[in-house]
Amino acid sequence: MMNAFRLILASSSPRRAALLRQLGLDFEVIPSSVDEYVNGYKSPIKLVLSLSQQKAREVAGKVAKGVVVGADTLVVFDGKQLGKPRNELDAKDMLHKLSGNEHCVYTGFTLLHMPSRTWVSDYEVTRVKFRELSPAEIDAYVKSGSCFDKAGAYGIQDDFGAVFVERIDGCYYNVVGFPLAKFYVTWQKFQRSIIE
Repeated sequence: MMNAFRLILASSSPRRAALLRQLGLDFEVIPSSVDEYVNGYKSPIKLVLSLSQQKAREVAGKVAKGVVVGADTLVVFDGKQLGKPRNELDAKDMLHKLSGNEHCVYTGFTLLHMPSRTWVSDYEVTRVKFRELSPAEIDAYVKSGSCFDKAGAYGIQDDFGAVFVERIDGCYYNVVGFPLAKFYVTWQKFQRSIIE
């Protein structure tokens, strides 16, 4: 897929970079330093949209020309927002809560064009059902270290994390961390709107 504009990903997430490469996009990575631990939002949709916008704006301040992509993913279980775990205890607690239950994964993303500052945001929601996890499985997964850079302390794409998930309802790539189909459609429309 051809880029009409320089594209900058405001994230150090290797999963988001891999998904953009899957679309055949050329892009640069300039990670955002926005603090993801923001409280005060009761709506997870508003929170992921706000954080994606903050990340895009922060990186856009370092870019003269191009389109910056900001994104944020959040896991919500029983009305509580689960971001990235702070330590092993936090990760184990999250996985015990998710075990045998259903949760929702929210990802918000923002495209911001410089120098016009034209922008668009959107989001995706996916329902995920975990099977019952044994304490030994949770301990082994946390000890692997794979849980620490992921909202909800798991990665559906991980070798072992993949077997935690019994079923999903919605976009698989959203659970990985970036709703690929919705982003692709939005990116196509956004490029045309700027060119026109």
